[in-house]
Amino acid sequence: MTTPEPQSPAPQPPAAQPRDRVYRSPAGIAGGVLLLAIVVWLGTDAIVAGHGRTPWLALASLLLIVPPVVAFGLRPAVHADENRLRIRNPLRVVVLPWGQVASLRSGYSNEVVTESGAKYQLWAIPVSLRARKKAARREDRASAERAGGKTGRGGRAGRGGAFGAGQAFGGSGRAAVPDAPVRAETDKVMDDLRELLETRGQAETAQGEVTVRWAYEIAAPTLAGAVLLAVLLATG
Repeated sequence: MTTPEPQSPAPQPPAAQPRDRVYRSPAGIAGGVLLLAIVVWLGTDAIVAGHGRTPWLALASLLLIVPPVVAFGLRPAVHADENRLRIRNPLRVVVLPWGQVASLRSGYSNEVVTESGAKYQLWAIPVSLRARKKAARREDRASAERAGGKTGRGGRAGRGGAFGAGQAFGGSGRAAVPDAPVRAETDKVMDDLRELLETRGQAETAQGEVTVRWAYEIAAPTLAGAVLLAVLLATG
């Protein structure tokens, strides 16, 4: 009598790797794309249809203008994962392990402060005072509606009389009032980053050194365009 061979367990699928969180400014990207399209259109037209020194001046101007437009409009981004925060600002890239981050501050700009006291601004997460004021007004209205709903449920007639509670919580077709505070979008992003810092700041894989790399790919063509334009203007 033969004994059946034990079957090996079915291979388990590999654990899903946590995805990076990428934050960018939609308004900055839209403005950068629009400005870049205008500059390239005007410059290309001058190069193709220009005469004499005009094509060279247009080329020098493109080299001078396009890299900064890309740097300030399209380049900024913030990448966050379980181990580090990668900040891509217009002129440099900063990689910060969570263990090196002391705090994330929000004032007139959003910035990260390291354990050594260095500060790096988050260009991709700009502060909108208008959005904050709008969120504050919405929070005030939501707080008032929540207070009105509680009054209606307590048995006293609110704005809806005997049906105040039903009208405040969907009886009249109105949306339910959210319990969470109303926040501006960039403030929500900073809250997410602070949560990552709190949960991953002491992790062994989130330790290391801060690295800073300057964006020579932006500075080099800009400098070349400035030099070429200066030479053309000086010899004209």
